[in-house]
Amino acid sequence: MARQQPPPWVHAAFLLFFLSLGGAIEIPMDLTQPPTITKQSVKDHIVDPRDNILIECEAKGNPAPSFHWTRNSRFFNIAKDPRVSMRRRSGTLVIDFRSGGRPEEYEGEYQCFARNKFGTALSNRIRLQVSKSPLWPKENLDPVVVQEGAPLTLQCNPPPGLPSPVIFWMSSSMEPITQDKRVSQGHNGDLYFSNVMLQDMQTDYSCNARFHFTHTIQQKNPFTLKVLTNHPYNDSSLRNHPDMYSARGVAERTPSFMYPQGTSSSQMVLRGMDLLLECIASGVPTPDIAWYKKGGDLPSDKAKFENFNKALRITNVSEEDSGEYFCLASNKMGSIRHTISVRVKAAPYWLDEPKNLILAPGEDGRLVCRANGNPKPTVQWMVNGEPLQSAPPNPNREVAGDTIIFRDTQISSRAVYQCNTSNEHGYLLANAFVSVLDVPPRMLSPRNQFIRVILYNRTRLDCPFFGSPIPTLRWFKNGQGSNLDGGNYHVYENGSLEIKMIRKEDQGIYTCVATNILGKAENQVRLEVKDPTRIYRMPEDQVAKRGTTVQLECRVKHDPSLKLTVSWLKDDEPLYIGNRMKKEDDSLTIFGVAERDQGSYTCVASTELDQDLAKAYLTVLGRPDRPRDLELTDLAERSVRLTWIPGDDNNSPITDYVIQFEEDQFQPGVWHDHSKFPGSVNSAILQLSPYVNYQFRVIAVNEVGSSHPSLPSERYRTSGAPPESNPSDVKGEGTRKNNMEITWTPMNATSAFGPNLRYIVKWRRRETRETWNNVTVWGSRYVVGQTPVYVPYEIRVQAENDFGKAPEPDTVIGYSGEDYPRAAPTEVKIRVLNSTAISLQWNRVYSDTVQGQLREYRAYYWRESSLLKNLWVSQKRQQASFPGDRPRGVVSRLFPYSNYKLEMVVVNGRGDGPRSETKEFTTPEGVPSAPRRFRVRQPNLETINLEWDHPEHPNGILIGYTLKYVAFNGTKVGKQMVENFSPNQTKFSMQRADPVSRYRFTLSARTQVGSGEAVTEESPAPPNEATPTAAYTNNQADIATQGWFIGLMCAIALLVLILLIVCFIKRSRGGKYPVREKKDVPLGPEDPKEEDGSFDYSDEDNKPLQGSQTSLDGTIKQQESDDSLVDYGEGGEGQFNEDGSFIGQYTVKKDKEETEGNESSEATSPVNAIYSLA
Repeated sequence: MARQQPPPWVHAAFLLFFLSLGGAIEIPMDLTQPPTITKQSVKDHIVDPRDNILIECEAKGNPAPSFHWTRNSRFFNIAKDPRVSMRRRSGTLVIDFRSGGRPEEYEGEYQCFARNKFGTALSNRIRLQVSKSPLWPKENLDPVVVQEGAPLTLQCNPPPGLPSPVIFWMSSSMEPITQDKRVSQGHNGDLYFSNVMLQDMQTDYSCNARFHFTHTIQQKNPFTLKVLTNHPYNDSSLRNHPDMYSARGVAERTPSFMYPQGTSSSQMVLRGMDLLLECIASGVPTPDIAWYKKGGDLPSDKAKFENFNKALRITNVSEEDSGEYFCLASNKMGSIRHTISVRVKAAPYWLDEPKNLILAPGEDGRLVCRANGNPKPTVQWMVNGEPLQSAPPNPNREVAGDTIIFRDTQISSRAVYQCNTSNEHGYLLANAFVSVLDVPPRMLSPRNQFIRVILYNRTRLDCPFFGSPIPTLRWFKNGQGSNLDGGNYHVYENGSLEIKMIRKEDQGIYTCVATNILGKAENQVRLEVKDPTRIYRMPEDQVAKRGTTVQLECRVKHDPSLKLTVSWLKDDEPLYIGNRMKKEDDSLTIFGVAERDQGSYTCVASTELDQDLAKAYLTVLGRPDRPRDLELTDLAERSVRLTWIPGDDNNSPITDYVIQFEEDQFQPGVWHDHSKFPGSVNSAILQLSPYVNYQFRVIAVNEVGSSHPSLPSERYRTSGAPPESNPSDVKGEGTRKNNMEITWTPMNATSAFGPNLRYIVKWRRRETRETWNNVTVWGSRYVVGQTPVYVPYEIRVQAENDFGKAPEPDTVIGYSGEDYPRAAPTEVKIRVLNSTAISLQWNRVYSDTVQGQLREYRAYYWRESSLLKNLWVSQKRQQASFPGDRPRGVVSRLFPYSNYKLEMVVVNGRGDGPRSETKEFTTPEGVPSAPRRFRVRQPNLETINLEWDHPEHPNGILIGYTLKYVAFNGTKVGKQMVENFSPNQTKFSMQRADPVSRYRFTLSARTQVGSGEAVTEESPAPPNEATPTAAYTNNQADIATQGWFIGLMCAIALLVLILLIVCFIKRSRGGKYPVREKKDVPLGPEDPKEEDGSFDYSDEDNKPLQGSQTSLDGTIKQQESDDSLVDYGEGGEGQFNEDGSFIGQYTVKKDKEETEGNESSEATSPVNAIYSLA
């Protein structure tokens, strides 16, 4: 997406021309004035001999000037030559050759004179030359004999032409000569070979000259080369050889300069022209050229390198570009340099060009003619075409070098003055007239104009005027007396008023007043300010696939008083809206995008005053078509050139070509990637491996995807050779305690290099340095038997085929098989760090007892029992690993308040060693987890009820709960309140202090260690959000007043009371007989009613006991935790740092619902009696 600057605003003729901001005031053509040259031919005028000759000279003046010419400084009598005529009301000469004649007869220097009664103006001296394109002299050229690697120059020597012809080299069959840093054309037209190669004989070389005016090309007889070489076969594969010259037996040479000769030279250039420096060097390998300037850097903004860095061009030369430049030619054999001293001269150029002088009688004035150049130019004044010295004396005129001063000018002083400044490199000629007039002010533009302009633009109001003496011009707005100049306004010399940035308040009537001693004149313009047209939502660049729909947005704001037109351009041309396109006021939609829709789309929003443009580019993407016509050429022993014709890229440039190959010996029918090349090429040299029957195909890739593979090429088989590499990834490892398996990655088809690929496997004990054992293997593994336990071996695997062996392979260290460790860690010591972690310390085993590579020390531990009464625990063994040979470690993620056992072993690659002595340890009590299912309910506006369940992991004996709550209303927070509850309590009710505030509750469980994780909830939303709850409560109150409801509640209460009494009697007779009688394992002598308030937690695997008391709804009554601690450690190892700090988390797997019973010593309580049923 891009916003384009619109063209200049289209306004009325009175407004806005941005030319000649400070231009001189012109005399109206209805007033008398000396002549002025308005058009003339160039100084060096070269003409086509086949056309008529035209020498231009146009002038204006009042009265209209007459013309005459000089040729070679002598009067040219046009009337005497029938071929020469002068155009009517013009001084342009026409020389007609339709009736015969030779254009060369009219060559010479011409000058035009335009004259009326007030003076004479002169044109430049025009040098007329006829273009020449002489024929090339016929010559018979003998073959050029040259040694391969030697330098060579083929001289062009074109015939002299006017202008100089353009030179280029081609073969006699009109094929261009390929040029590079080795072979290139010099600025003089010669063809330079830095070193000649054998392939240079494949063509001949002809110099061609193209002449501009005649549009003809002349061809020189071609050169043929005969290259003497030590390597007569032109093997194309050597072109890409890393050392091409050595491969062809060409001796390497240090660089030397072919042009220019020697170590230094000089060059002169004129200011403003282009400086071209050239250095062409010979050498083997081909030298590289670098350019430098002594004492400074090359001018980066003007310097550019041409002809493969052999030429340096500096454009628009100025005096600071003079100095010493040097080129450095270098190759790997050495370097040389050539210094070029550059002198910058200058033809004359203007510093202060004389301008027309308009004076009133009695006024003073001056003409100034200042120019510079190198060498310094001389100044010569003329008047009406004659030297000033020869002109009649004028007492009112004084010449002071480059200035003519006029004092008390009179009518008789009118004339045209010429300033001619020249040096050896050229000249400048300028005309400036002196006109003496007495004219009151006058306006030159239409009166009372009305114009409209766009807000915030830079705007210029033009007020052309004339008068003599030159009037003073002032601007006013809306009749106000202050002159408009300064700030946002600026008045130019020609009377134009510039408003730097138009604002709404700039709207109004502007008056320009011109005044001199003879009177005054004024003009008015009414200015109206309009809002600009702006595209505020521009179309965005899009990338679309063929067949999709694309929408380009263009939303516009404009001044409502102006008519808006929105149009679209495609690729800067008007867009034809076909049936696949839909143009709306603010968008353009293209349905079913096709490849031809790709391009730039420009939204043009325009009014009669301004316009705004926004451009977006639509890219239509498709996968490229498959390449075709694969051809194999330049067949060599280890390379081949593959050429293909690219398929259509489908509007997404091809970025890469992937070349694949298939061979028919190891993996026939399987294609492998060979190489990748840039999308700009369609021919590549492919390096090949020996003894492979190749077939190639090409895949084109662009940003969308890959093309289908091309059809395969013809097959090409390379000859065989010994392998150049050996198999990789060689390893020696034991699979049993008395063997060693040697394995390696087998070599593929492109590295086999020959038939019957096999491997010579060698091995020997590393310590004994015994002789090598060896065996030949056709596969990729070999097992060495009857080896000692875990000893190092030196291993070598060497490839071999029918052509020979690969180079000597590298030696790899392998090991025979391992056996189980013989010893266990001793002196195992345990230190309890906290409720979930212990630190271990042990004595390391001796290395000879490991019988392999020591992988780790490993601790096996299991939970023997819980310190909570009657809690079943899983005794599943877990393990903690301590990699490496280390004497200590940390076991984490243990269950608090539990008894554990632990054993240590050593582990190597074979497995575990013997176990250490079993150690026992006990973890202390921990803090509990958060209470479960914490619920906050609000049955009415006065009461809040809290309920919760026991913690999932008590981690010890619960001693109670702590509830903290605080009232808040918005940002106001009340005082925090704290409530402590017994471990049996799981409900709490409170009265609200007011009906508006909300409450935030935080609940945590406690053991002897401290409070555990807290859970936080908030009371429901304020009353305005709790209306349904209140309504429900009122409805309940209404029901509660009904008699039938009261009777039903009383019956239920009586039934509950009877059940409680029966349960109490059974309890007093023998306790929980249904539980004790039906349970398979006795609980033990301890009474579960502990005085310390502890609870019995049953494991989640325990099913409801037969005969257990159930609740009224037929389910097991759950009062406490639903889980046990059995599954605490099922998540694997815990993580602790060396210092014992905890870095793990509890991992719990909950498989089944747990039941948790509790009993209290307060057996007479009905509530506790219900708890005792569980």
